[in-house]
Amino acid sequence: MPLDYKIPSRVFFTKGVGKHKDKIQSELLALRNAGIEDFIYNELDEAGTFPAHCDVIPRDKGLRFLEQGQFINCILIKDQTNEPNRLIAASIGLAIPQKNGLEHKICGYILGHQEHGKTEEQIGDYVEDNAATLLATKLGIKFNSDTDWDEREKLFKASGKIFKTSNYTQSAEGDKNGIYTSIIVAAVYLP
Repeated sequence: MPLDYKIPSRVFFTKGVGKHKDKIQSELLALRNAGIEDFIYNELDEAGTFPAHCDVIPRDKGLRFLEQGQFINCILIKDQTNEPNRLIAASIGLAIPQKNGLEHKICGYILGHQEHGKTEEQIGDYVEDNAATLLATKLGIKFNSDTDWDEREKLFKASGKIFKTSNYTQSAEGDKNGIYTSIIVAAVYLP
């Protein structure tokens, strides 16, 4: 069966947590919690282009477009631990250009990352900052890379060239009894 390489027109984001004594079961429970357990995944790179005409839709609406067993194109970021109280986090950052003038043809950026020991806010800010910085350099926005994310975010949005930055993040602490804790965050593309 050939893969579908059409340019996606919609995307939805989902996330989940699963806990189980078995490592594989833990991951499947995280996928189930995210609502995407029953699909075959074509996992895309963790960083890349966000299509110019791709709309972000709510998770519940996106899930209605899928059928069990279907191949789905997605960015899937996951992490797992069986270390008690170990903090794990996974996130996908998104930066979309303003859709006015010629910029309606410019793609945005999407990227994912996972890391131990970071809070949901820390890793969310990290991926959102990186996606926005990639887009800002592409759009020629001048900025000082040494300033913190909050200041650059204000500058990027004030430029009128960046419409939206966001992150979709899941974190969890490892189960206190040492069973596996899994997290996932996914951006699921739809035709």
